[in-house]
Amino acid sequence: MFPANRLTCYAAVLGSLLSLSCFAQQAVLVTPQTADSLLRHVPAIQLLDVRTAGEFANGHLRNARNLDVRDPDFEKKLAQLDPKRPLVVYCLAGSRSAKAADMLAKAGFTQVYDMQGGFAKWSGSGLLVEEGATPPKGGMSLEEFTRLTASGKPVLIDFYAKWCAPCQKMLPTVKKLEKELASQVRIITLDYDQNRQLAVQLGIDSIPAFLMYKDGQVRWKALGLVEETEFREQIRAVQ
Repeated sequence: MFPANRLTCYAAVLGSLLSLSCFAQQAVLVTPQTADSLLRHVPAIQLLDVRTAGEFANGHLRNARNLDVRDPDFEKKLAQLDPKRPLVVYCLAGSRSAKAADMLAKAGFTQVYDMQGGFAKWSGSGLLVEEGATPPKGGMSLEEFTRLTASGKPVLIDFYAKWCAPCQKMLPTVKKLEKELASQVRIITLDYDQNRQLAVQLGIDSIPAFLMYKDGQVRWKALGLVEETEFREQIRAVQ
């Protein structure tokens, strides 16, 4: 059990969030830890996963309802939810939940919490995940990854996802470098959905994520959008 003072603190924080969302015209951004507290302590709270059905089947938060925000009928399907009850929304990394949160606000939902970092950040934080009916197959084990990155030649790892807009934006640059710099660096793209367990083991909780290895050691790490010139500079630096 939590000490009385900690319970009081939780109540104050949650109360502040609830009061803020009631008057907000847009969603309140919350961390996975705050979302977890909301889901455990706020009565009748709703949980919405706006990823694809395939992503949902690979794992999701317990008691989540799945409505794909990219479904043309998404707005119509919001009628399945109660606009008067508080709601936490999440996707893989945050971009789709932001879009969904805006649509929810326009649809009359006044207590919306957009979970920053999405499922990636949640699972990377060690919070409870409910495995789906079709767990991901073909993922790389930590042992395989360790052997791969033990090379004396630089190895650049790109954690991406098909449904991550920044990831897709980076792919052409990654593929270009893979082709042009094949003699200098080995570039490997890993699908986050298929390699979620490995990502958690490596502490990857946001994508796109780039890790440069040499002789089994991380020599450089970056998150989000990276300029081509930065990649080239870092590859030269570790050779």
